[in-house]
Amino acid sequence: SMASPALLMRVVASAYSVAEKAATIVRNVMSAGDLGIVEKAGPNDLQTKADRLVQMSICASLARKFPKVTIIGEEELPTDDVTEDLIEDGHCEEILKKPCPAQYTGIKEEELVIWVDPLDGTKEYTEGLLDHVTVLIGIAYGGKAIAGVINQPYYNYEAGANAVLGRTIWGVLGMGAFGFQLTEAPAGKHIVVTTRSHSSALVNECITALNPDAVIRVGGAGNKIIQLIEGKASAYVFASPGCKKWDTCAPEAILHAVGGKITDIRGNPFQYNKEVKHMNSAGVLATLRNYDYYASRIPNTVKESLVP
Repeated sequence: SMASPALLMRVVASAYSVAEKAATIVRNVMSAGDLGIVEKAGPNDLQTKADRLVQMSICASLARKFPKVTIIGEEELPTDDVTEDLIEDGHCEEILKKPCPAQYTGIKEEELVIWVDPLDGTKEYTEGLLDHVTVLIGIAYGGKAIAGVINQPYYNYEAGANAVLGRTIWGVLGMGAFGFQLTEAPAGKHIVVTTRSHSSALVNECITALNPDAVIRVGGAGNKIIQLIEGKASAYVFASPGCKKWDTCAPEAILHAVGGKITDIRGNPFQYNKEVKHMNSAGVLATLRNYDYYASRIPNTVKESLVP
């Protein structure tokens, strides 16, 4: 008989289905029309009914299947009042059929940390910029992002009534990433993707120093990594604190699975063990290719302004 799939593949297969359920919740909240917006730290730091319900759904669904895994979500929420209709018990069969990379076959539940951003790009969601929105489930082992799921609930939403809405991208280090067409940005073009709603003098100083051909300002870390892997941008640059571990864990795993690179602005890798502080205080620098080109052009004044 077939050996049962390795734990990591079971977690990723479940996270895939859990993310699809999350996307349905996100779309249902929006179509019902009451977003239930709460300001957390201010007008650019929002939480909606979708953030709350999706986090409860993801965390409760994964905790029920993998009780010893540490799960860290963005929103501070009670965990005891999750209704059955929020639980997703399914998994993606196609993922279970793939062999687990050898270095991850022996992982135990208690060694995994799952970082969850239930709705990345909340501000854009409230403003109707629906293609910016992603659901992020990142899986870390030994402090490193090793697998991730990114769901775009509104992928294709401008393609007309008959278009299939939404998609799920997933990846595992040593295996690759799936659910999209890997594309490199045009050679010799320097297209920088950066924040839309969290700009600052430092953010802009850093971008100016790179002398880009174009700057794309969009919401969501997940969305920005998708811009890189689909060739719409050549670098994701954010010279500011504000981004958190749940923003970068899933996108990092997917970017690294296809040979890209993400660090803070100073070139340090991110750590994802459960004790780590949540803030990525020293910003983000990410590329699919040519990381060194951009890293070498970050001004020292910018690096010195951002303390890890």
